[in-house]
Amino acid sequence: MVVGEFTQETDLLIIGGGPGGYHAAFRAASHGIATTVVEAMPALGGVCLHRGCIPSKTYLAMIETMHTAQNARAMGIEFGKPKLKLEAIRNWKNEVVSKLAGGLDSLCKKHRVDRLQGTARFEDAKTVAIEGGEVARVKFRRAIIATGSKSIQLKGIQIDSPRVLTSRTALELEDVPKTLLVIGGGYIGLELGQVYAGLGSKVTVVEMLPHILPGADHDLVRPLSKRLDEEFEEICLETKVTGMKEARGGIELQFEGKSIPKTNLFEKVLVAVGRRPNSQDLGLDRAGVQTDEHGFIKVDDHFRTTAPKIYAIGDVIGNPMLAHKALHEGTVVAHNLADKNGVFEPRAIPAVVFTDPEIAWAGLTEAEAKEKGLEVTVRKIPWSASGRAVALGRTDGLTKLIFDKKSERLLGMGLTGPHVGEMIGEGVLALEMGAVAHDLEATIHPHPTLSETIGEAAHLIPV
Repeated sequence: MVVGEFTQETDLLIIGGGPGGYHAAFRAASHGIATTVVEAMPALGGVCLHRGCIPSKTYLAMIETMHTAQNARAMGIEFGKPKLKLEAIRNWKNEVVSKLAGGLDSLCKKHRVDRLQGTARFEDAKTVAIEGGEVARVKFRRAIIATGSKSIQLKGIQIDSPRVLTSRTALELEDVPKTLLVIGGGYIGLELGQVYAGLGSKVTVVEMLPHILPGADHDLVRPLSKRLDEEFEEICLETKVTGMKEARGGIELQFEGKSIPKTNLFEKVLVAVGRRPNSQDLGLDRAGVQTDEHGFIKVDDHFRTTAPKIYAIGDVIGNPMLAHKALHEGTVVAHNLADKNGVFEPRAIPAVVFTDPEIAWAGLTEAEAKEKGLEVTVRKIPWSASGRAVALGRTDGLTKLIFDKKSERLLGMGLTGPHVGEMIGEGVLALEMGAVAHDLEATIHPHPTLSETIGEAAHLIPV
């Protein structure tokens, strides 16, 4: 085989090997569809596995261990000051990623999915050229675009410097800066900010909106805000960065807004202001695939693009940019390609912020329900009333349920506390099943557990 000259043919071509792409590939192959995945990285998993979800949660698990040790003092157990070995920390993270990537390779072999490394660009609606691989081009009958997203840069402000980090470079954890400015109070900025604060950095967050975690329920965010006020140096709301430049010992910044940071010099800066779709440089116009004004690929209810045989899923088609959303979209497309009549019509897509405490929600928030003009009943249980939370020394949690006032049907669930990401699945199932207050109340929750608070909150509804 001559490198860069071989042309390959396949029934289904998937561009992008992240959660949406590889799940679509495995499901399609299980239906007997000859499937090829093109991924620029040496292994499958995409940003989520290699530069996002998994590395960040691995670090956050370490910080949680440190927090648990600190909290144990109140229980009469004292540990010595943690000793940080950055090389060992990085190695642990790399081992986690490597194990999961190896598992995906095994699944490729099991399902007989052909995997090609390289960057794919459309030549027309039936062919892509592959750069950086042994195969020059692939001819396909059908295709799925699952190229994901990448970090947004601050246009005209962000400079090219090793001291200016993105979520990707921050996860490399080359060192622990004495001072770190996080630009952006969304989940990425707060999660990584808490990692660096736990490792010893003095962290300042700047957010241009009036609240951190915009879009999340304020009741859920309040316990986290209280904790971050203790762990971070400052959280500066309604403030934005207007300039940055290299300076001796760090990055010098300019600010505008209501809450200017105490200092304008930071050893490092993390830019975490959101993500944008990876739809550029794919040659979409040559394939007849259209995007909207924000660069998201246009799709219909079945994820078909404006090119009849080309589909798109995941971050590249729009919000919410969540791996589990992309996963289910890929599964639905694979079923449809196999004539299995798959549909994507979830009543709820859960969201989890993996800070400490975690925040998780599904369905409507209280604000969203009121914006829709719905009459709702809101019930909240603070975790100070939970025996399990008191025993854990973690009474900083909250369970919040949103019900339709007339029918008592569950409209939304929100949770704050340790590991609520593991609890929100009950809320998602309840929403999908059309549960009412009595369903949640009548469900026997084990005692003593944090999940009891769900049934207790539902019990507050008069029936």
